[in-house]
Amino acid sequence: MSKYTTGEIAKLCGVSVRTVQYYDSRNILIPSELSEGGRRLYSEQDLKRMKIICFLRDAGISINSIGELLSEDNPGSVISVLLEQQEQLLQEEVSERKAKLEMIDGIRRELKSMENFSVESIGDIAYAMGNKKKMNQLHAILLISGIPIGIIQWISIIMWIATGIWWPIIVWALLAIPYGIWVSNFYFKRVAYICPRCHEVFKPNFKEAFWARHTPTLRKLTCTCCGYHGFCVETYGKEEKKNG
Repeated sequence: MSKYTTGEIAKLCGVSVRTVQYYDSRNILIPSELSEGGRRLYSEQDLKRMKIICFLRDAGISINSIGELLSEDNPGSVISVLLEQQEQLLQEEVSERKAKLEMIDGIRRELKSMENFSVESIGDIAYAMGNKKKMNQLHAILLISGIPIGIIQWISIIMWIATGIWWPIIVWALLAIPYGIWVSNFYFKRVAYICPRCHEVFKPNFKEAFWARHTPTLRKLTCTCCGYHGFCVETYGKEEKKNG
């Protein structure tokens, strides 16, 4: 039966000698025997155990947990449960990291479009990105609510082209105008803007917001707090920004 020194078992498992010695000191990998000169010797069974330990450590399982489960009579079932828990934790970490990557990407895009950049601007953008989910939900509501109006519009146009009947267009216009007024009021009641100068969240009057130049995330407005006039960052307006 093969015997392995500390250096050999470390090389076979892709770890350092100090790691093997550390596992020995924690009593989770005890050598099968000692040579006459006092050198630690590990058996094939020890090598298998070492590979299991390395696998579990790579999966993020703590040393204490590894020691406890390897002392069980049937460690396989315990390892399975631990791996399921670790998988769940890793999935949560992946989701958190994806969210952070999306925020970083959003901040990078916002920085390109800002006229006046300051350190405080990062906080403004982070605040807006934190409300991005609510803004996406708001946009989805507007999109879904506009589908019937869009369908009526296309049916009216097709009927006019195909048959010369034009009165459905009048019907569409009579529906579209009040819908447009309603959707604009609905939208601007639920959004607010962050001033890049004083970094306060404010709500402009409806007329100014409606006619202002804008991009998907910015609108050129006059801040009601400091009087700044320029592009302000759009965010969800139901919550107040917490300073400090």
